[in-house]
Amino acid sequence: MTEPDVFNMSMRKFLKQVGVTSQRAIEDAAAGASGGTMKVKMVLTAENADLNHVVEGEIDLD
Repeated sequence: MTEPDVFNMSMRKFLKQVGVTSQRAIEDAAAGASGGTMKVKMVLTAENADLNHVVEGEIDLD
């Protein structure tokens, strides 16, 4: 594999792990929450790079 392929595969593996584990955490939190919406925030940082990415949103609980 070339370097870009290795990077892309590694990044996809990480993002899949983030997606699956985050969904489980949100489902667990939603189970104990009341109706309406749940405000959520995801913060992505890196130790050895200038990365600070924030995504905020709301999830409907109804």
